[in-house]
Amino acid sequence: MMKLLIAEDDLNIRQGLRALLETEGYECLEAADGDDAWEIYQAEQPDLVLLDIMMPKQDGYSVCRRIRQVSEQVPVIFITAKSEEIDQVLGLELGADDYIKKPFGSREVTARIRAVTRRCLRKMDKEDSAEPFAMADLQIRPDELRAVRGEQQIELSLRDLKILRLLFENTGRVVDRDSLFNHCWGHHYLPSSRTLDQHISKLRKLIEHNPREPQIIKTVHGIGYRFDN
Repeated sequence: MMKLLIAEDDLNIRQGLRALLETEGYECLEAADGDDAWEIYQAEQPDLVLLDIMMPKQDGYSVCRRIRQVSEQVPVIFITAKSEEIDQVLGLELGADDYIKKPFGSREVTARIRAVTRRCLRKMDKEDSAEPFAMADLQIRPDELRAVRGEQQIELSLRDLKILRLLFENTGRVVDRDSLFNHCWGHHYLPSSRTLDQHISKLRKLIEHNPREPQIIKTVHGIGYRFDN
């Protein structure tokens, strides 16, 4: 499940976005000001950030700047009522991937999130093939950010895809925990066993027939994880 941070000081807009995006299958985190947004980003490492520009304590520009100091990969979309060209230019210079202008419709929000996620995926994974690959009876489709099993379609986050691709590229070999963190979370992220184990557990619930007896992501105790063809 893809994890989104919604940083917006307007309670009605924030809760409306959360309700919309949770029905679309996203896991949502909320922040009412810039300080909370930065703290939650550091603690939770979301897959995508929606940033209101005009927030108390720190504005969206400041939060975006801090995020880009530690990660150039996570997609950032600004939410703004300000439409002046200078604001858009400043936001893009800071590393924002797109804008959503208030007022906005639900279809626009979900379409922009999917488009930005796919665009960032292509940008950050230029060295990797976008060709589908198979893990057991699961077909992974990187360019669609999903996996397919028969008629079932499973939405994947950027991080889910990076984990699966890394395991696939090392079929039959153990991928240690440090390698998973460095490749899938980034070198700037301070590793936590709890963070990794929780993410693997959620991913197994999505893709395994029986998450308690995984056939795709196997645990190698004390070392890491392995996929066997």
